Amino acid sequence: MNVMIVGGGGREHALAERLARSPRIGKLCALPGNGGIAALAECVPIPATDLDALVAFARERSIDFAVVAPDDPLVMGLVDRLEAAGVRCFGPNARAAAIEGSKVYAKDLMRRYGIPTARSRVFDDADRALEYAASAGGPVVVKADGLARGKGVVVAEDADQAVAAVAAIMKERIFGASGDRVLIEERLSGPEVSVLAFTDGRTIVPMVSSMDHKRAFDGDRGPNTGGMGAVAPNPHYTPELAALCMERILRPTVEALRAEGRPFRGCLYFGLMLTADGPKVIEYNCRFGDPEAQAVLPLLESDLFEIMLAVREERLAEAEVHFSKGASCCVVMASEGYPGKVREGMEIHIDSGLPPDTVVYHSGTRRDGETLRTAGGRVLSVTAVASTAGEARSRAYAGVGLIHFEGARFRHDIGTAGGLSHGA
Repeated sequence: MNVMIVGGGGREHALAERLARSPRIGKLCALPGNGGIAALAECVPIPATDLDALVAFARERSIDFAVVAPDDPLVMGLVDRLEAAGVRCFGPNARAAAIEGSKVYAKDLMRRYGIPTARSRVFDDADRALEYAASAGGPVVVKADGLARGKGVVVAEDADQAVAAVAAIMKERIFGASGDRVLIEERLSGPEVSVLAFTDGRTIVPMVSSMDHKRAFDGDRGPNTGGMGAVAPNPHYTPELAALCMERILRPTVEALRAEGRPFRGCLYFGLMLTADGPKVIEYNCRFGDPEAQAVLPLLESDLFEIMLAVREERLAEAEVHFSKGASCCVVMASEGYPGKVREGMEIHIDSGLPPDTVVYHSGTRRDGETLRTAGGRVLSVTAVASTAGEARSRAYAGVGLIHFEGARFRHDIGTAGGLSHGA
């Protein structure tokens, strides 16, 4: 089959690396792809949000199957457009993708179907939101309603920070129309867990759990980012907790979406908090997380493409989905200044001698002839797999030590007790 991957980050590189192993795939393309994906697939410089050009490409190149990975094109309805053009897809249609496209919708869904989550208030008037933020007292979480590239959540320690966050989102419009509405919710406390799950709208099959590290700096300090690293499996997510989450959160969410006439086919991401009152949902994503995908997918032993076909054809219950019993650690190398403004075009040097079972996924890179250069905030994800979490971490950081570019920055505590996230 001719397959195209929509997207060009580390997540898409991890997907391409797994998909390229399938004997069912003939031609593999990535749009736009990046400097690392180019070794596995034909990269075509069409942005993931140019829906017209993507559909035209699929028609012209007789694409049989599309994997739509990023949130923007999913929420914009690319799956709907491709399916109408006769291209089967892995990924939810626009109605189902609203679970990430609108945090207000997601909160309403959880409230209606009794899915545990934090208490919150919704505001579409900036002045009222500012007044509430000023009087809320104590730590709160301020969230832009729409998509914001993983940066639309501010953990405010006090009223001043909450007011500043509301002003930035609703008055300064730093996220554009995504900040037309904000949620101000209670701050939960406890270990965080990311659970990616395959679902065909009826059956749900969780992948290995993981833990993302959102904050920019060591010790979980600094602003939220798209993610500075991840480990899998999550050390806090016991089999008993997994069973509880399946009963109270995972399966009820899939059933709720189906009941709403929004059956979800693709990868559904559950951001969970293990509170003293039990597991609660922090957020949903309508796709593989980044960098969680770079930590989880290397542990997948089954054919990813066969799983995706089963999801599309609503026969996931029959598919083989197996993960190894090992552990992985992913460390993100970012440009200086991330998650703010960064310089691009820095030359990247990767020395030989990567440790065993260690791979370098490209996120923000581009090829300049024979030279590899930076082309974004998050540049590379170094992932290692081993039989133990400690060995995986050692290998990942050994790999990081072989990579050099001006302004390179990374956290030094991914997978350690000091680096594990506690609190939204």
